[in-house]
Amino acid sequence: MKKHIYIYSPSGAMRDKAAFKRGVARLQALGHEVEVDADVLTSHQRFAGDDETRLAAIHRAAASKADVALMSRGGYGLTRILPQIHYKKVAKAIEQGMLFVGISDFTAFQSAVLARTGAITWAGPALCEGFGVAGEPDDIMTACFDDLLLGQGEGAGWRQHRDTVSDKIGAVDASAAGGLADASRHISNATLWGGNLTILTSLLATPYFPEIKGGVLFLEDVGEHPYRIERMLTQLLYAGVLARQKAIILGQFTEFKLVPHDRGFKLPSVVDWLKTRIKVPVLTNLPYGHVATKVLLPVGAKTDLSVEGRDALLFWGH
Repeated sequence: MKKHIYIYSPSGAMRDKAAFKRGVARLQALGHEVEVDADVLTSHQRFAGDDETRLAAIHRAAASKADVALMSRGGYGLTRILPQIHYKKVAKAIEQGMLFVGISDFTAFQSAVLARTGAITWAGPALCEGFGVAGEPDDIMTACFDDLLLGQGEGAGWRQHRDTVSDKIGAVDASAAGGLADASRHISNATLWGGNLTILTSLLATPYFPEIKGGVLFLEDVGEHPYRIERMLTQLLYAGVLARQKAIILGQFTEFKLVPHDRGFKLPSVVDWLKTRIKVPVLTNLPYGHVATKVLLPVGAKTDLSVEGRDALLFWGH
């Protein structure tokens, strides 16, 4: 299963050189040919090189004929250069089989590619946070990445948080254990899209925000207090984005700190509030985000979503 993997830096500067080296070494140990972009370790202010340098890296990745273009790390920087990306070159590379994979700031690139070309990219790990960790890379993340390389990835299943299953998903079985709503529903042929909530919200009212109707929108974030998460969801709500979807899937929201004056306002409070504002299903606990255990998701692909009680299955394969 030897694959050609191109590593490039379109966002933040590489500060953790040890993680970078570990990530490259692990991919090589798995038998892959790892090609490292000439400017992958370049630094300019907080960025991996100035805007022109990072643009050139994206275009070199697209022209590399690699099987996978894997970003080195996230951070910030892609929204600055979206107007200058040569989308036809990116779309052509994808059409020829290249898999663009990334997370976090990569949401800007993914959203823009989807909005401008309709091409599919993959929400998944970056090199450092996925393969460059000090311990062993997460088994589920690694297995999902392997399935992607083999062309075998067909879906992702997970179990929602017990206290967030809503009767908005479907019929309620009052006899469910613990008062849990036993809901079932199937959604077919919906475009899967989304990613980092902060980045996605920042693209509203721009040419780089996908105008998806009847889609399945997945969201995650890191370092954002629940009130900020609610504020961004409110912006998407008032813009009409959420009501146009068939389902909203909330992934992992991590690394925030509650304070005493929250007085019980926490992430489940946001979920409960959101469910009172929209009629579409709101699912929770998707294993995706700034966490070790994450699935890989095809942004822009047609997918089906099945829900049985707390169990959810998102699939795009046969």
